[in-house]
Parts: sequence; structure tokens; C-alpha cells
Amino acid sequence: MRTKLLAIAAVLVATSVGRAEGGLTKGTPELKSATALAFGPKGILFVGDPAGATVFAIDTGDAKAGGDKPVNVEKIDGKVAAALGVTEKEVKITDVKVNPASGNVYLAVTRGTGAGTPAIVKVTREGTAEPLALKDVMFSKVTLPNPFDPKDPKGRTTRADTITSMAFLDGKLYIAGLSSEEFASTLRAVAYPFKEADKGTSIEIYHGAHGAVETRSPIRTFIPYKIGKEDNIMASYTCTPLVKIPVSELKSGAKVKGTTIAELGNMNQPLDMIAYTKDGKDYLLSANSKHGVIKIPTADFATAAAISAKVSGLAGPKYESITELKDVLQLDKFDDTRAILLVKTASGFDLKTVPLP
Repeated sequence: MRTKLLAIAAVLVATSVGRAEGGLTKGTPELKSATALAFGPKGILFVGDPAGATVFAIDTGDAKAGGDKPVNVEKIDGKVAAALGVTEKEVKITDVKVNPASGNVYLAVTRGTGAGTPAIVKVTREGTAEPLALKDVMFSKVTLPNPFDPKDPKGRTTRADTITSMAFLDGKLYIAGLSSEEFASTLRAVAYPFKEADKGTSIEIYHGAHGAVETRSPIRTFIPYKIGKEDNIMASYTCTPLVKIPVSELKSGAKVKGTTIAELGNMNQPLDMIAYTKDGKDYLLSANSKHGVIKIPTADFATAAAISAKVSGLAGPKYESITELKDVLQLDKFDDTRAILLVKTASGFDLKTVPLP
């Protein structure tokens, strides 16, 4: 019996050490908001909290593969409202991400009126919606040292722009948004497990549709993407320049000029973006407020000429409009052949799985 107890104790110690190495401790993450989401290894969920200028890493405990069943839920806002004990009108879904470890779908939600309170909701392959418990969970956090303080009288930027989009790549969490620096548009590369966040890299771009250099316009959505052998951030801004930024240049305090390779249409807000491969070719799939869902071939990204003068209309690699996908607000890669979409309908919002176009 003593030998058995010692063996159990050894397992518990090993588990404790593993958690310590991951930088996670047991407690309750005090989220002030929840907007951008991203997944790391083994079901670790990163939650962007722009109101608190903090990113939380939460162990979801959801790392077991759940099969290949699609997720199709009509009126997902109603199911989320019921799970949170509020009405449908009190639910706002701000991001949708698939947990690659399990295939379950996670939603960042604001519940209630006004600023509301944040919640994370898991949607299983069976279509059930359940709040992610945030009490006594394993988590860690990192605070951004120079958070954005909005002073725009026209309301074009808000505190939510402190964290606009996130993605995990090769042991680092990349965080886009605005900071209090003179060049406010910022990309941060924060190593995980978390220690601290530095001031990030200030990003300058040339916006062809505006005919101007911009340093205060936030990246709205981005993805890491390898061009040749080099990792890049492919970033999309309001009105809608597409910009490539080499990951190797993202250093604390640096000022980097991104290369604008496409203008995808003015008077437009990019909403979400993924990369995928189909029939041996790579594409970006981008959801937009005005231009709908567009499919952009990536074959010419390496050789595309930099846009450095004012343009009218479209410029750069040609895209295809996916007209059958309408009113898409959020999207993520579901697996190698499918995407998950949050779609606005006449009666609410649907969550649906579709083939990658």
C-alpha cells in the first residue's frame, strides 16, 4: 500500500511541476472583457481582454478529439442566451475559434446591456452550448504595458482596439491592436508560457486607397503565413489594404514598415480571415462588412509589387467573391476541408460548417 501511495504522490508531483512549467496557477481569471480569442497547445485558450489590457491563458481541459461531425446550430445566440441566463438581445458574440485539440467551437461573448460582462461559451460537436467555467481553473495572464487610451472624438477607435486580433505560432502569441505609443498601431510577440509583454513593434503602412502613410490605424484581423521560407503576418486593415509584415522584424521598440500588396476595396471593414490549401494551392479567405467573403490566391504574395502611391479601386492580386456565403461575421478553419461561420440571419445568428471554397 505504501508503494502505491508513493507512486500516486509521484504522479501528483509530476503534474504539479508540469503546470508550474506551463506558468499556470489555479484561480479565477478576472476578465473585464472578452473579444479576440486564439488557441495554443493542448487546449490552452488565449482570451484578449482589452478593457483590462490583459491576455489570459486558460486551460480548458478540452484536449480530447471529438470526431469529425460538423457543427450546425441555428439561432446560436438563443442557445448562448439560455446557457448564460439572459435574453437573446443581451448576447453579443465577438469572436469564434475552433479548438484544434478537440474540434469544439469557442465563442467570446458579451452578455447584458451596455458594457456588459464577458463570458466564454463552448459549443460541442453535438451542438450544445455551455459556459466555460472560470472559477478555480488553471490559468496565467500577461498585462500589456502601454495600453491604448482612445481620444478620438468621432469614435473611430475605442479601448477595444487595444487588442483586435491574436494568433499563436511557434511558441509565441502574436497580438495586434493599438498602444499609447506615438506610432499607435502595434504588433506584439509574447512568448508562452507568459512572463511579461514588452512595448511591441510599431507598424507603419502605406494605404493606397487613402493615399497616405498610416501609423494609427489598427490591424483588424491577421494570420501568420509562410511566404517561401519566411514567416509573415498577413494583416488586413479598415478600407481594406492587405499588408505583409515579416515576423523576424517584430522586435520590442522597433518601427517596421509593412508592405502593402493589395487594396481590396474602400469603405469596408475586414472581419475575419483564415488560410487554407485546396487542390494543391493556397488561399486566404476573408470575411468583410461590405465585400462579403472573398478568396485570395497567395501564389503571387512573394513577388507582388509594393503599393506606394494612391490608387483608385482595386490593386494587387485578384480575388474571387464567394457569393453563396452571405452575412458572415466570423469564420475559422474547422479542419483541412471545412470552415465554421457565424452568420447573421433575419431571426438571429447561425453557426454553420461549410466546405472550404
